[in-house]
Amino acid sequence: MATNSATGAALVWFRRDLRLADNPALHAAIQTGRPLILVFIDQRDRTLGTAPGEAADWWLQGSLASLARDIEARGGRLTLLRGDPADLIPSLARGHGIAEAFWNRPGEPAIDDRDRSVAAALQTAGTKPHAFAGTTLINPDTLLTGSSTPYKVFGAFWRAALRDLAPRPALPAPEHLPMAAPLPSGAGLEDWGLRPAKPDWATGLDAQWKPGEAGAKERLDRFLDAALNSYADGRDRPDKPGTSMLSPHLGFGEISPRQVWHSVQARQAAGAGFQATERFLAEIGWREFAYYLLHHFDDLRTVNFNRNFDHFSWRSDAAGLAAWQAGQTGIPMVDAGMRQLWTTGWMHNRVRMVCASFLVKHLRCDWRDGMAWFEHTLVDADRAVNAASWQWVAGSGADAAPYFRIFNPVRQGERFDPDGRYVQQWVPELAGLPVRWIHQPWKAPAGIRQAAGLKLGGDYPFPVCDLAAGRDAALAAYKDMKATVPDQPPG
Repeated sequence: MATNSATGAALVWFRRDLRLADNPALHAAIQTGRPLILVFIDQRDRTLGTAPGEAADWWLQGSLASLARDIEARGGRLTLLRGDPADLIPSLARGHGIAEAFWNRPGEPAIDDRDRSVAAALQTAGTKPHAFAGTTLINPDTLLTGSSTPYKVFGAFWRAALRDLAPRPALPAPEHLPMAAPLPSGAGLEDWGLRPAKPDWATGLDAQWKPGEAGAKERLDRFLDAALNSYADGRDRPDKPGTSMLSPHLGFGEISPRQVWHSVQARQAAGAGFQATERFLAEIGWREFAYYLLHHFDDLRTVNFNRNFDHFSWRSDAAGLAAWQAGQTGIPMVDAGMRQLWTTGWMHNRVRMVCASFLVKHLRCDWRDGMAWFEHTLVDADRAVNAASWQWVAGSGADAAPYFRIFNPVRQGERFDPDGRYVQQWVPELAGLPVRWIHQPWKAPAGIRQAAGLKLGGDYPFPVCDLAAGRDAALAAYKDMKATVPDQPPG
């Protein structure tokens, strides 16, 4: 309920918070009683390095279309603008009688710094700015170790976070949006060219996803009903629907971590298994940890968190990188994951670790090359989570896997795709092989390959590297690195 009918408009600046429910900035703006101006500014900003890939562009198009429809259903209008927010927001304030401006902080240091400049310019123009925490559950500035330093180990971080973590109830979506006089017509969404056209490669995305707040709620409800109780074990099986697949919805802010948190807690109170719910909430915790690291170490995306890795001997392997990107490495579990990614814009988390480990350890390609490809092809290209996860797998990150932990993609396939269904789905060239050989077809006897209609080097490639030799070379490179430089504290 609005507190008054103040004069002057309230500007709400949407970013990666494309929802009406549990949107602190929107809720606070409505509470002022002022008429609203709702805007989204295209922030694919090359100068800040925040330009997403084509798959994320596809998602943004669908998400904005959904948000615009939801706003219109409540009597409002979303105006789309392009340009530098540092210029546009103060200009709007001066030109349209905007008394107050509201937005949610995205949690990226470079963008937060820019937003502080926007806030200063608004104050100079006589407009009161308000910024809210709507991206994460915790305050990264107050969650510190006993020595007032940031946590660098996830387990300690999450235990400390849970001691005081009591997210407030999620805010309801408004029933009506009192609008100010509309702004001059901005761009049409179709003018932004976010959806691929020539060629339109997004058929698989269309079949897999429903961007928008309603799609996020449907995805959450489906997970809670069908997969939450078995999550502790099912989360590692790419051949089964055992994960939430909420990552793109969270990444674009179509659902808040607070909404997810309370929904899972409610299921736990209603009898859902404690182990499963706590394991899933720890995955929300990993997302929090990624944003926490980026907040405190703002070069996380470009610099090795463990600076010893500045001396690691990464290889320049253009052919290996290209084979990995195309799902043509000859390693079935890796190729299945990379093809799933290309087709659907998403990859199962267990397989992400397998694919990333193969690239940075067996092929010894730089983790930043892998991160860049994921951000080009993932619909959930979350810049904080992507950077933290790639550094973790590479061994260079916070709380990273030990350097000697090198995923064997054959063993991972045999363990987590024991019937070969995941590989059969995404690498159909191997569908005729017996399960015994489907994760290592190069070891299948010639007669069995022939009976399966498989010609290695023709229908399906030989492996781009020998797994044992690649592992040995990675271990030798790590050993050389440790001998070259003394251990330095990470971060």
